[in-house]
Amino acid sequence: MLFETKAGAVKLRWNERGLCAIEMPEMSPRQLRAELAKENGAPPDFVREAARALKAHLGGLPQDLSGLPLDLSVLAPFQRKVYEAVRTLPRGRTATYGEIAARLGKPGASRAVGQALGRNPFLIAVPCHRVLAAGGAAGGFSAPGGVVTKQRLLALEGVRIKVDHGLSFDVDQAMQTLRASDRRLAKLMDRAMMFRLRPDAMQSPFEALVESIVYQQLSGKAAATILGRLVGLFKPRRFPRPEDLLEASDAKLRSAGISRGKTLALRDLAAKTLDGTVPQHSVLEKLSDDEIVERLTAVRGVGRWTVEMLLIFRLGRPDVLPVDDYGVRKGFSIFRGLRDLPSPKELAAYGERWRPYRTVASWYMWRALEL
Repeated sequence: MLFETKAGAVKLRWNERGLCAIEMPEMSPRQLRAELAKENGAPPDFVREAARALKAHLGGLPQDLSGLPLDLSVLAPFQRKVYEAVRTLPRGRTATYGEIAARLGKPGASRAVGQALGRNPFLIAVPCHRVLAAGGAAGGFSAPGGVVTKQRLLALEGVRIKVDHGLSFDVDQAMQTLRASDRRLAKLMDRAMMFRLRPDAMQSPFEALVESIVYQQLSGKAAATILGRLVGLFKPRRFPRPEDLLEASDAKLRSAGISRGKTLALRDLAAKTLDGTVPQHSVLEKLSDDEIVERLTAVRGVGRWTVEMLLIFRLGRPDVLPVDDYGVRKGFSIFRGLRDLPSPKELAAYGERWRPYRTVASWYMWRALEL
């Protein structure tokens, strides 16, 4: 059974002995809606009641989850003892791995406790997010989203911890600044999930722009299929190089489903990567946002919006407001209670109060659509 909560998607699995898994799969709102549409059949009463309690609990209404029927029969004895100890931690309280080990009479077993919690199939019901490393550090978290999810779950319980978001700016400072500058945004932030952005530094700028060009004006599924075919043309390479795209014939690229216009754009991207107009990631990181926009929009078929998405999702830049993005504009109209979409100029003017963290505010405009 899959359902949506303020903390994200939750999925329950069960058998005749009770719940055998409580999972938090990481999926986009579109993926979640698609999966929810596939749900059919009525689960048993104890599963529906568990879903109700978990949804309320994650929505900020504390629930006693100690009575949830968990099937612990397949657990090793030590793992079961760890879970039982962790279930006694009340909402809003934390303990360290060492403290849990000491409660079990095994003061040197903090690593074993961490390993047991890393295999926890009962997220939330066995609140492993309440167990921290020594000194209050976040420690690990095996659920999708890692320690950012751990931070989000603790925040719902009134506990604040600092985690490394892998960003160039302090997320906690950004949240505080935005709350102070825009009360309406503060209310939206309370209703939506905690800000989460993990820049994808694995892709080079060239690879990211190849993907962006292929995806233009196509549905996600169709574009993914074509991109897969394009990459497949150049196996065993993980991804084609700029010189590969320049050397490939039009017919070869067309066989993957690449249109004439996109072929020209990909060839121009390849040439401008080789001549240095499109730099490597290490060089890109040293450039200002405006410099990056200027250099990358020199590529055929790459507009400002494409570069802004790269600035947000690849580089994690803090102060990007994509005023031409339909989702941001639509979210803003919902956020402000407007009948019509704002013009880019109107959105930019309002967004001045969000500096220097307009990326975070933009992220919440996308979340307003989901609410």
